[in-house]
Amino acid sequence: MKSETFRGLANAARPGALSVALLFAVAALAGCSHPDKQAAADASTTPQNVTLTKTQLKRIHFYTVAPSSYQNTVDATGVVGFDDNQATSVMAPISGPVTRLLVNPGDQVKKGQPLAMVASPDFAAAISAYRKAVDSARTARKLADQDKDLVKHQGVSEREAEQAQTDASNAEADRNAALQALLGLGVDPKDIKAVQAGLPIAHIEGMIRAPIAGTVVQRSITVGQLLQAGSTPCFTIADLSRVWVKTQLFGSDPALVKAGDSAEIDMGDGSKPLAGKVTYVAAEVDPDTRATLARVQVDNPDGLLKKQMYVSVKIHSANAETGLRIPVEAILRDDENLPFVYVTQPDGSFARKHVTLGARNDGQYVITKGLRPGDRIVIDGSIFLMFMQTQ
Repeated sequence: MKSETFRGLANAARPGALSVALLFAVAALAGCSHPDKQAAADASTTPQNVTLTKTQLKRIHFYTVAPSSYQNTVDATGVVGFDDNQATSVMAPISGPVTRLLVNPGDQVKKGQPLAMVASPDFAAAISAYRKAVDSARTARKLADQDKDLVKHQGVSEREAEQAQTDASNAEADRNAALQALLGLGVDPKDIKAVQAGLPIAHIEGMIRAPIAGTVVQRSITVGQLLQAGSTPCFTIADLSRVWVKTQLFGSDPALVKAGDSAEIDMGDGSKPLAGKVTYVAAEVDPDTRATLARVQVDNPDGLLKKQMYVSVKIHSANAETGLRIPVEAILRDDENLPFVYVTQPDGSFARKHVTLGARNDGQYVITKGLRPGDRIVIDGSIFLMFMQTQ
């Protein structure tokens, strides 16, 4: 009997038999352990509700979800620029070399103030043409008046008198056109009066004048530079008491912003934000940046905002909306970075509830999906609940 038993053990110890036995053993172990592992995996992906003691509950603060009225706030960045309605590039009205520069960048100028002097043949020709037009108009009007008197005494025919009147009117029209040309060139009114009075002008020199009042922010010419009328930029003048802040809106933000919305401009230096107003929202998206341009108009009486300065912009929508909002501190993130909150259950436990976040403003998130009015969520102590749930 012992020998038979020994033979059976010996046969079982053979390599072939041992391999088969091991395979059956491994298969049996795998079949027995699989349900336990699957249950553990399911438990790890589906967190169980958390139940706290009375002592622990004293440290938990709650918030009851309810509909409320709110105004959307959009946060963006912007770049300061000139108000194009109060800024202009001064082009050379006449040709010729610059003889004198009368202002420097940063100078405050009034409308009509001289900016530079130019030795311009165009200027001299315009004054000469006006002088001739004044003399011709004066002579033609004198002859017309004489013919008007002579026709009464039959000294000239009515046809001749009418022709004289026509010639006088044409001469006066030419004179007025020559005067407008001088005004367009910025000729000194004193020189115009001298021409009208038949007086000589001692020094004929062209002048570039400021078309608007403001600050000289750029000077593009130098003494001796040859200017070409209508094509050479000379100065840039801007009224800096009001500027534009251009900002880019992304995603769903353009739908929340409209012309007339109020805005706050923060320069990031700790000073009080400046008040502004949205005056323009583009009707198209930039194909390169996929952003929508918006423009904010800001009063800048102290000149704190400078061109090309980067600022933070907070735009407050004027349209009120109604929805569910919860405090920001109630939001947690799971392992997949999905937002969730802890909601009180009928049995007193706390369960995770994933939510969809909308706009954030005034320390609250708009909840577009996941909660209902009346839900009681945790706003202080949610991190403790998360810790208890993972134990």
